[in-house]
Amino acid sequence: MSIALTGSSTSNSTQQEPLRVMVVDDSVVIRGLIARWVAAEPDMVVAASLRTGLDAVNQIERVNPDVAVLDIEMPELDGIAALPQLLAKKRNLIVIMASTLTRRNAEISFKALSLGAADYIPKPESTREAGAADIFHHDLIQKIRSLGAKVRRSVPASPHLPATSPPLAPALPRQPLSRPPLTPVAHPPLTRRAFGSQAPRALLIGSSTGGPQALMTLVAEIGAVIDRFPVLITQHMPPTFTTILAEHLARSSHRPAHEAVDGEIVKAGTVYLAPGGRHMRVVRRGAEVAIALDDGPPVNFCKPAVDPLFSSAIDVWQGGILAVVLTGMGSDGMRGGKEIVAAGGSVIAQDEATSVVWGMPGAAANAGICSAILPLGQIAPKLVRLFSGDRS
Repeated sequence: MSIALTGSSTSNSTQQEPLRVMVVDDSVVIRGLIARWVAAEPDMVVAASLRTGLDAVNQIERVNPDVAVLDIEMPELDGIAALPQLLAKKRNLIVIMASTLTRRNAEISFKALSLGAADYIPKPESTREAGAADIFHHDLIQKIRSLGAKVRRSVPASPHLPATSPPLAPALPRQPLSRPPLTPVAHPPLTRRAFGSQAPRALLIGSSTGGPQALMTLVAEIGAVIDRFPVLITQHMPPTFTTILAEHLARSSHRPAHEAVDGEIVKAGTVYLAPGGRHMRVVRRGAEVAIALDDGPPVNFCKPAVDPLFSSAIDVWQGGILAVVLTGMGSDGMRGGKEIVAAGGSVIAQDEATSVVWGMPGAAANAGICSAILPLGQIAPKLVRLFSGDRS
């Protein structure tokens, strides 16, 4: 099956051209599904539908896509081998890796992020399962739209960008430069509130798109906080992927990190990660704090979601909470962040320039609940100071 649709120029000069999406997958069923979903969106067109990574590499200059949905396992040239070649030919290409939920594919997806892929998405085991297909459909279209919007903003004002123009520092240091510098976007001043008067007793972190790389960067620099205080993280991520992420966080932080287990006691010195497919909360059990996992419905279209963790922590630590909202789509974490602030705690958001998608941190910042809105590289030093007694 091969589809080659191209978007025509609009007669309305104020209307933006639709996002051009290249679908690369050796499964005719998956290619057909994704192509139909993309074609049904008014702001997207299918630029090409291709069977192998080799086809994508050979045709990318002709197709000129904005976004590529790239399968991992394909004949001739697989996704992980095709990725650097695609980015070499089009440095501002947004690549979303697609794979089934196996440990091997989860590991490959993490490697792809380090090589410049913007995000990943798990494919359902069977497209006959309506629920799984619906989630895949919703998540994929949201990722294409959100990530595509960022690359659109990154197009330089001049039609000719000199080859020697120095790019800005990348948002995530472990990723190679694969996109041109962002054009600054003017925003009204954001309200910042004073940090809470109580000393923080726990660090809570929420993240989504772009989160794995941001988390690994952050935990590598907050060892002094991890050693003395509980650190709990909710990253929007499916099962198996969270297992791999926990292992990466342990290596980055040189501290114990694992998927949280229902009923385990929360202690300083360990990083607890919400397991894929289950919400993570904390509960008071006498003098101790314990993990409580549940299999309830998605919150903010996510499972695990950040809001359940943030909200539950108030009954445990009251105003002694410091929450961080990192890069991600949507607004998860904003509602729970409001509750934390109302209880006397504090919220820090990652800034727009260093976020892969400024959805979650942007929602918190625009809600006026943040005491600081910082580039990723400045968050860890700020956390170390705050947990050492600095209240400014």
